[in-house]
Amino acid sequence: MAGVFADEGITGTSTCKRKAFLRMIRQYRQGKIDMILAKSVSRFARNTVDTLNFTRELRSLGIPVVFEEQNINSIYPESEFLITLHGAFAQAESESTSSRARWGKRQAMKSGHVAMQYKQLLGYEKGPDGKPRIVPEQAETVRFIYDRYLAGDSIREIKAALEGQGIPTVSGKAEWMASHIRSILTNEKYCGDVLLQKNFIQDCISKKVIPNTGQLPKYLIQNHHEGIVSRETFDAVQLEMARRNAKAGDTRKSTPTGRGKYSGKHVLSKLLFCGECGTAYRRCVWTQRGVKRPVWRCVSRLDYGKKFCTQSPTLDEEPLQQAILAAVNAVMLDRDTLARQLTAVMEWELAPMLGESMSLADIDRALEELSSQFNSLLAEASANPAEDYTERFRELSESTTRLKERKAQLEGACQEQGRLQNRLRAVSAAMEHMTAAMTEWDEEVIHQLLEKVTVLSREKIRVTFRDGREIEQYVAQPKRRKLA
Repeated sequence: MAGVFADEGITGTSTCKRKAFLRMIRQYRQGKIDMILAKSVSRFARNTVDTLNFTRELRSLGIPVVFEEQNINSIYPESEFLITLHGAFAQAESESTSSRARWGKRQAMKSGHVAMQYKQLLGYEKGPDGKPRIVPEQAETVRFIYDRYLAGDSIREIKAALEGQGIPTVSGKAEWMASHIRSILTNEKYCGDVLLQKNFIQDCISKKVIPNTGQLPKYLIQNHHEGIVSRETFDAVQLEMARRNAKAGDTRKSTPTGRGKYSGKHVLSKLLFCGECGTAYRRCVWTQRGVKRPVWRCVSRLDYGKKFCTQSPTLDEEPLQQAILAAVNAVMLDRDTLARQLTAVMEWELAPMLGESMSLADIDRALEELSSQFNSLLAEASANPAEDYTERFRELSESTTRLKERKAQLEGACQEQGRLQNRLRAVSAAMEHMTAAMTEWDEEVIHQLLEKVTVLSREKIRVTFRDGREIEQYVAQPKRRKLA
């Protein structure tokens, strides 16, 4: 006897993970097996395609498969119909079992049952009540990642900072993966919420996991556990990530008037724009006679030549930075006024929507009342089929639609307010730590204070601050032959 080939606890819907089955396949292909005895077709495989493919291959080699329960010998061609029939039954049984299991899991999701993968969740461990409990040391790492991202760092820079400080991953490794950092930044569990069924298994045969983009309902449980970061901070990170992704675009080249690829390494890649075509500027390093010279050039000019932008100048980095510092220092001479204006602008943006007298709770209560009226009217219409209730149904439907639109507007405004509050705190902190005048280039302070820098010519830029103030500043470019 060549041996017993049994895979305990492994589904037969796929052969790729059945080590004993694959070992049997290798041995019969090597001529070490003359006959295979199987208890039933379902024990051989629960995938009709696999069952037929392997029994046909075995028949071509002159090796029979005898299924004891069905009394079928695959060496005979006429047995293929019965094998197909019983194979289909076995596959259908697996699909039915899988369907029941999926239904059970979805019912558990509806009832709020959450299964947490603590081994992969930095900052949490299972508490005595079964809910996530914060691990203080790891939570500081999570907050550091969120703070650095909102400060303008790219994921690559955050990775370098974590590794430079010797901070380990959740599994204790010294090296961080960019995908792991991104998953931390997009995981709603860190603000105390849980979103269930973000992915699902396509079917029990392929077992392919695909993202849930609307094929199935998702279940959001808010305030499920204590968050490591505030919901406002989490929402601000999602908005910032969406902004960076939109800026990156779908191709290596920018669109003719696009903003180019996002870069977290240099703050000017987010702030510096061409005054002629509106495209972002990109940092380049030229080497002349062995000397490296960092310059900034219009992305459209780099990618398309003079097709869309004919006059954009090339700016040397050092005089450009000095010009921006001069503009900042000019404004900072009246630091108190700038602080008041910044605060006033953002607080005005944080003010409630004009003309909006209802809160989200008021709208939810009104929607519940409309739903109750709709159900009552539906029952009344069922009891009196002769009456025409069309107009009353239409009025209820229109009222519900209007309330839902107001709710969506309010929710969007609340999310924007959270982002502005974070910006206000960051700007205030940046100004508090500034000296009377900036003498050195500080990426983080520039990121917090400036909204935009527009290149007007080789010798002039327009610096726009977050409070809306604008200053046109002279740029002392070196007397070199113009190469742009």
